[in-house]
Amino acid sequence: MKAGAQDSMENITFVTQFILVGLSNNHKTQIVLFAVFLLIYLLTIVGNLVIIMLIQVDSHLQTPMYYFLTHLSILEICYISSTVPQMLAHLLAGNGAISFTRCAVQMYIALSLGSTEGLLLGAMAYDRYLAICHPLLYVIAMGRWRQLQLASSAWTGGFLLSILNVGCTLCLPFCGPNRVNHFFCELPVILKLACADTWITEAVIFGAAVLILLVPLSVILTSYSLILFSVLQMPSASGRHKAFSTCASHLAVVILFYGTVISMYMRPRSDTTTDIDKRIAVFYILVTPLLNPFIYTLRNKDVHNAVVKVFQRWGFQMKLQH
Repeated sequence: MKAGAQDSMENITFVTQFILVGLSNNHKTQIVLFAVFLLIYLLTIVGNLVIIMLIQVDSHLQTPMYYFLTHLSILEICYISSTVPQMLAHLLAGNGAISFTRCAVQMYIALSLGSTEGLLLGAMAYDRYLAICHPLLYVIAMGRWRQLQLASSAWTGGFLLSILNVGCTLCLPFCGPNRVNHFFCELPVILKLACADTWITEAVIFGAAVLILLVPLSVILTSYSLILFSVLQMPSASGRHKAFSTCASHLAVVILFYGTVISMYMRPRSDTTTDIDKRIAVFYILVTPLLNPFIYTLRNKDVHNAVVKVFQRWGFQMKLQH
């Protein structure tokens, strides 16, 4: 029996690469998608870099809220860069082959950055709660050390929990099909290709998803419930409007991010990956990082003033040079 079992193990061919099916097999459609996704990628990078630059050069934006926004912008740049450049290369080449090692690295980095964003959005909601509900204590309660603690906890928690998730997944044998109905290596999709019982790994992933998604989401919902109660008691209509406009941008990002990610990571598992999964992933891989800079700056007077100051400085320097 031992010899037979050993022979059967030796006959197993383990997967050395995966084939990412992508969003389309049509060459013309691939070229169109390449152009659209390249434009989105460049706009995302530029938009988030502009926000980081404005926060650094304008002293009025160096507050806790914009400190967390800097981290979010850096995170979005890293997040979209972990998947989109490879997706663009595959669209241009018409071939979605990726080695097992590269797939594992991409899976870990993308999951870590996504997990960090979930935790960071929770920290940003807590910051808004303190600013609106406890304005007199805000400066003390959200000092530089507290900001650093919250941001560091988000980054550390995201990367540590992802080690557990990806580690459990990579411990499983992959000896069967290697075609992935997706455009990047995402953990739930890769897990479906394992040729072993995955219920323990799925339980671990679900538990981590509760910590990464539901716990921050409960903090966000609690914070905004208290904020709403506090804002409705404000006597000034302008004060209510300012508080609502400040929080509306963060809530829009939360709805976009959590709505799509929860539908991907916390719904019942199926044996097949549908095209719906890929469309959902497009939202939190491409759309959310693109919209974040615009959502936070569209109705933000502080950012508008910072932009005006930067243009005035450049105009003044140009006049001096001439």
